[in-house]
Order: sequence, then structure tokens, then C-alpha cells
Amino acid sequence: MNAPARPGVILDRDGTLIDFVRDAELGAVVSAFHPDHIRLLPGVAQGLALLQDAGFVLAIATNQPGAAKGQIPESAITRTNQALVDALAREGIRIEAVRTCLHHPEGGPGGDPALATDCGCRKPKPGMLLSLVDELGLDPARSWMVGDAAVDVLAARGAGLRAGLLFEWGRCEMCPVRGGFDEIPMIRPDASASRFDELARRLRDSLAMAPG
Repeated sequence: MNAPARPGVILDRDGTLIDFVRDAELGAVVSAFHPDHIRLLPGVAQGLALLQDAGFVLAIATNQPGAAKGQIPESAITRTNQALVDALAREGIRIEAVRTCLHHPEGGPGGDPALATDCGCRKPKPGMLLSLVDELGLDPARSWMVGDAAVDVLAARGAGLRAGLLFEWGRCEMCPVRGGFDEIPMIRPDASASRFDELARRLRDSLAMAPG
């Protein structure tokens, strides 16, 4: 007899769980590429604990095209992902699986040409999410993708999941929806908040109301 499908939350990494790396002198903002760069954003540990206690399975799905672009080696991405999983474990949070899309459609100078491809896993495509739903036995009707950008919402839609968005109007990535979600309905999230713990409470409450 098969086990019943479980509710889950699939999490974006940068800008959702951890902060970007900010170089004040160069004015550059990049994704974390070393274990020392791991900085949990405010409310993340508390919000993940709340979701875990509510019965959600937790997983990570992240676009990391640095190796395809020739910016960082794949090994650095792997080490940084593991450092995040370990940091969350020290907070009592269990991440059951991590999916990483290393691809980029164009790649870059010095990048791995095998990774320069238009894949089916790079968000906003739903490949990573569908793989996690299958591997972890998740119930799409009670599961979420949580991220900080429109691509995360679109990936959720493609995978048949609900979409949670960490939303701050001041961020440039949100420019497409500054006129309101009504202008682009496909990126309207099912829940949004400016802090992770606040968003987690909304997801927990939705689980209490969901059938099954």
C-alpha cells in the first residue's frame, strides 16, 4: 500500500533563504559562492521551523548558472548548497532534498559548454519542482513553491503547486508587477509577505484549511 502524499514546501535559495553577497566597493550583488557567504535572512530559521512543525516536507530548488557562465566551478556551488543544508540542520531544520539547475541558455566565456543549454529544469520551467514532487511523494494540491521572483511563481504554476512570494516593492526584480498583479495574472502569488516567517504563517494556516 502506497504512503499518502505529503504536503511540501520547495524553497528558492538566494534572496529567499540566504542573502546575496554584496561588494560595496565594486557595487556588485551576486549569489553566494562559498560556505562563508551563508547568511540566513531574517525570519528564515523561525519560519522553516514553523513549516516543519506543521508537517511540511522541506526541499530546495535553485538556479545556479555560475559554472555555465565560467564564473565559479560546480564544486563551489555544491559546497555552498551543503553548507546551507548544514546551517539549517544546526537550527533543527531538515532539508530532505536539493535540486540545482546548473544550466544557462547561452553560457559564458570559460564556462562548461555542456551546461550551456536550454534545459527543462531552469526556473521558470518546472523540471526541478516536478522531480522533487515525484521523489518526495508530495501532494501538489497541498504543496508550495516559495521564492522571491516571478520565475519562482511561474515554476510553481507549471508544476501545479501553489506559489508563495517574498515580495518587496523596492526590488528591481519586481518591476514587472509594480503596476499590480492584475496586469500579469500568471505571476500573482497565492500568498505573499515581506519576511519569511510571516509568509510561513500563511502557508501553515492554508494547510489547516486544506482537505486531506
